[in-house]
Amino acid sequence: MGISQTSAKQGKALLFDIDGTLADTDALHLEGFNAVLGPRGHIFDHARFTRELQGFSTQSICERFLGDETPARQLAIMEEKEAAFRKLVSGRITPTAGLMDLLDRADACGVPIVAVTNAPRLNADLMLSGLGIAGRFKAVVIGDELAHGKPHPLPYLEGLKLAGADADASMAFEDSTSGLKSASSAGIATIGIRTSLSHDDMLASGATATARTFEDPELIALIAAKMGW
Repeated sequence: MGISQTSAKQGKALLFDIDGTLADTDALHLEGFNAVLGPRGHIFDHARFTRELQGFSTQSICERFLGDETPARQLAIMEEKEAAFRKLVSGRITPTAGLMDLLDRADACGVPIVAVTNAPRLNADLMLSGLGIAGRFKAVVIGDELAHGKPHPLPYLEGLKLAGADADASMAFEDSTSGLKSASSAGIATIGIRTSLSHDDMLASGATATARTFEDPELIALIAAKMGW
């Protein structure tokens, strides 16, 4: 009880991207994008997916790859992609190693947990439910429901507000260039989870440090020091 009160007073929070951070779903998103954008002349390998799609908002993807379609048709095409992803991901979601232990520790210490994503809410809810952790998040921030999605800092600033947390007392976890820029530009110490990008690329995008999984001993020590547990 005392630990929980202390954490709350100090304004701490852990903020997580979802896709590629809580679970490695990049290959499934790549498959979904190729299914709907491939027939329109846009084929993606993993490298191009990482550069041009990963972590970007629906609006920015529509503007770049579907500019010759009406706004209504753009949204319909993107919903085709998201429906394809949801079908692919069903029953195939597993958490990034060490995630559950980290969430357990945060809960025990009274540190609020927030999800911050550019994914549609239906996808976010599917992912969190599939991982069995939907009820553990104080809030789920959806970039496309705000005036600006990632890489703008607004989604993470909104996450801090909903958690009642301070940027300098909190930590964020991201796997994409746009997400790293969003969290770090919000003033949050941001850890890059290397499900797709290299250590150097993540540091260049604003990461404080990187780790392959949440089981990394150096990461565990870093979180413990920042959170005071």
